[in-house]
Amino acid sequence: MGNMRTSPLIAALASAATVLAHGHVDHIVIDGLAYQGYDPTSFPYQQDPPTVVGWATSQTDNGFVEPNSFTGEDIICHKTSVNAGGHAQVAAGSSISISWNTWPESHKGPMIDYLAACPGDCESADKAALEFFKIDEVGLIDESATNGFWGSDVLIQNNNTWLVQIPANIKAGNYVLRHETIALHSAGSANGAQAYPQCINLEITGDGTDVPAGTLATKLYTPEDPGILVNIYTTGLAYTIPGPALIAGASSSVAQSSSAITATGTATVGSGGSAATAAETTAAAATTTAAAATSPTAVVSTPTTLTTSTRAATPTTSASVCRHH
Repeated sequence: MGNMRTSPLIAALASAATVLAHGHVDHIVIDGLAYQGYDPTSFPYQQDPPTVVGWATSQTDNGFVEPNSFTGEDIICHKTSVNAGGHAQVAAGSSISISWNTWPESHKGPMIDYLAACPGDCESADKAALEFFKIDEVGLIDESATNGFWGSDVLIQNNNTWLVQIPANIKAGNYVLRHETIALHSAGSANGAQAYPQCINLEITGDGTDVPAGTLATKLYTPEDPGILVNIYTTGLAYTIPGPALIAGASSSVAQSSSAITATGTATVGSGGSAATAAETTAAAATTTAAAATSPTAVVSTPTTLTTSTRAATPTTSASVCRHH
C-alpha cells in the first residue's frame, strides 16, 4: 500500500478549527525551576505585566511571521518583539524544557533552536545586531507516516514540550535563545510557510570557551529556501531543514521528556557576564531565586529518542490570521 497523503485543501479545511490554536511558549523549566514566558494573549492588556524571561511581542492572536517578512525585524523574535526584562541561569551542558501552551497537529514542520551572544546584558541588547548560531534541529523524521512525522509531532507527543541542550563548549555569558517552529502545511505556495520564533534570555555558566560565529536573524532564511517553499504532501519527500548548519558540539537527538517542576523561578534582572568580552564569567552575577514549591511535582513523560538524520556540525573559529489555518 502506498503512503497516504492528505491534499493541501483537505488539510486546510481539517485545520480550520485550530485557527485560534496557534501557540506560544508558556514557560521553561531549568533544573526543576519553572520560569514564566511572555503571554501575548494577556500581557499586552495588563497595566503592569510581570517581568519574565521571554521576549514581549505584539502577536496577540498567536500569529506567525510570513516568508515575505523574513528580511525584516519581525523574524528575529516575532512581531515587534521587545527584549525580556529578565533572564534565567543555566549551566552549559544542561537542558532546558520549553513548554508551549498548545500546538495544532496540522501545523507540521521542523523544531529549531539558536543562541546569540549578547555583548552586555540581553535585556538591553540590540536585537538587529544579534548573530544566531544553531544548536538544535529536527525536521522530517519519518516520511512514511501520513503527511510525515515531524519535529512538531514530537513536540505534541511530549505534552507540547521541547527539550534542548545547551552545548557544553559554550562560553559563559549572556545569550538569547531563539526557539522556533515553522509550520509547513501551506508551504507549497509562495509565502505560505509560517514561522513562530520565540526568544528567551539566558545567562549561561560553565567553563566552556566557544562563542561560535552566527548569522543575523534577517539572513537566516529566504522565501525560496527548499525548507521554506516546499510541498509536504509529496510522496518520497526529502526535507532540508532551513538555516545554517549545527555548530560543533551540538546534538539534535536529545531524548525528549518533560522536566519535573519543583519550584517557581523568578526572572533575574540585571547584567551577567558578557560572553563576547568578559575574561572570567563562570560565576553568576545574580542568583536565580525560587519560591518554595507548594504543588505536587509535575509528571515526567517517558523519554523519546529521536532517530533522525542531522546536518554535520562544522567547526567554529572561536495579524496574523492564518490564511490556511
